Amino acid sequence: MRLQDKIAIVTGAGSGFGAGIARKFAAEGARVVVADRNGDAARAIAEEIGGTPVTADVATEDGIRAMTEATLRLGGRIDILVNNAGVTHLPSPMEEVSEADFDRILAVNCKAIFLAAKTIVPLMKAQKSGAIVNIASTAGVSPRPRLSWYNASKGWVITATRAMAVELAPFGIRVNALNPVAGETPLLASFMGEDTPEMRAKFLSTIPIGRFSTPEDLGNAACFLASDEASMITGVAMEVDGGRCI
Repeated sequence: MRLQDKIAIVTGAGSGFGAGIARKFAAEGARVVVADRNGDAARAIAEEIGGTPVTADVATEDGIRAMTEATLRLGGRIDILVNNAGVTHLPSPMEEVSEADFDRILAVNCKAIFLAAKTIVPLMKAQKSGAIVNIASTAGVSPRPRLSWYNASKGWVITATRAMAVELAPFGIRVNALNPVAGETPLLASFMGEDTPEMRAKFLSTIPIGRFSTPEDLGNAACFLASDEASMITGVAMEVDGGRCI
């Protein structure tokens, strides 16, 4: 029960890594707000773990406001924020990615973190405590070809995490990131272009441990970084990648 009585928000928690993080946080005693733009998915996970569902597009101020207000109704504070929501573009030459896809990637992967910080950081400053975990990617450390703008967005997340950590440390707020390798999530087919045994084998050949990241892997790592056990850890971008970035 490492997160006993903590109030946590997990964005993009209706599936994939976000769902795994929400499940782990609930199992460790947290009250979890399950935020997702897919309301049915958010409700399903929230019902499973005894959490609170919120339908929200976190790339918009209205979505962040709705998520924040729902969380504050639980207990008047926000102890943990996990910025997990993310999107990608299909593998393609950088010059062929549409402007609409580029704008969507920057909005969900980057702007959502900015908007959440504008709203939630002042609350954490007032309570003089808080833990933020941003889900970045190995793509921000060791980019794969044909995913250039997704890679760049995750590099932004890593740098933003470090900048946030330095600025917010005096206020008792820790900020860390996780860098998963491709995992068994709805985004896997998008990363590979097509989900075939051959493409899976090609991806797995680059991961020394020989498997994809799982939602459970991310849940365990996020739980540690959000817990008091990591009270001296801030500004870290931890690979959860089976050795992919070595």
